[in-house]
Amino acid sequence: MRGRTPDEDKPVVVILAGGSGTRFWPLSTSERPKQFLSLYGDKSLLQQAWERARALTAPENVLVVTGRRFAPQVAEQLPDLPSANLIGEPVARDTAGAIALAVVVARVRLGNPLMAVITADHLIQPVERFAQTMRSALAGASSSEALYAFGVSPTYPATAYGYLEAGESAGEAEGAPHFSLLRFKEKPDKATAESFIAAKRFFWNSGMYVWRTSVMADAIGRFLPEHASLLFPLAAHVGRPEWERELDAAFPALPRISIDYGVMEKADNVRMARADFEWSDVGGWLAVETFYPTDGRRNARRGDLHALDAEGNFVFAEDEREIVALIGVRDLIVVRSGRRTLVARREDAEKIKILVERDKLS
Repeated sequence: MRGRTPDEDKPVVVILAGGSGTRFWPLSTSERPKQFLSLYGDKSLLQQAWERARALTAPENVLVVTGRRFAPQVAEQLPDLPSANLIGEPVARDTAGAIALAVVVARVRLGNPLMAVITADHLIQPVERFAQTMRSALAGASSSEALYAFGVSPTYPATAYGYLEAGESAGEAEGAPHFSLLRFKEKPDKATAESFIAAKRFFWNSGMYVWRTSVMADAIGRFLPEHASLLFPLAAHVGRPEWERELDAAFPALPRISIDYGVMEKADNVRMARADFEWSDVGGWLAVETFYPTDGRRNARRGDLHALDAEGNFVFAEDEREIVALIGVRDLIVVRSGRRTLVARREDAEKIKILVERDKLS
């Protein structure tokens, strides 16, 4: 696990890249989940996350945590990532396991750095505003013992996102307001989401975080003692030949739990930085649709679409030269990827995952 010497004056940025992306079949498969896809623009979601990380720190200070079987794809897509900074999980154990593992590696290599945790499968624009908001939280974490979450200003009463309820003001840095965080709220129904918007103190939970590494290590020890007992001893093996063997022995025994449930909802030193950049967790095809142009009858498309008496459809062709023709249909999702084709009603978008898992489509 040798790499270039990390820059201790810069924060560590951890990219979580372990998602499966079953909602994006047929473009996404079990061997090529959504973080490796180019859903918008020429670069994959992972490569866009790398650009966001690089806006905050040096390549030597970026860690990518992914499933071990995806490590070759990460290395291929991120050639500037030092090989020592690619952490392969033997099995998936949700975000608490991935973050605890990154904390162990970061503390061994850098001591007690500030840490930003970002995701590999979100769309965020513009990068400059994202970086400014992150630097704001890093400044707050540097001068306090706070754990930071990021609340995105909601633009509509979304039912697909979790929410954060902001409390009292905790100051401001880099133009981003900080608040005490009262509570995390799970995905609401429509009426509840509308009440959140009306209250003007609820924000979408972005799934990104900032903290001092030692502060998170202490929180893991307090709230996730099994994670601490299984993973913290691995510090003695970081960068050594036995690393994977020791990791394989410890990691599968971890409870499967998110960092929100495991730590953030229990800690009393949590703050929220308000983020006003464009953000989407890209949870399915209908989320991607918003990034593509539409014609006069609300047909959005990537590819060469020819529509006759068709309305409200979304067409996505992986090869943008492909021709797709629609006649007399409405409110469909049509996706072409190689030899695979998906046709579904908009209202059935959530059933794509059910079909893929039932029939083991790949």
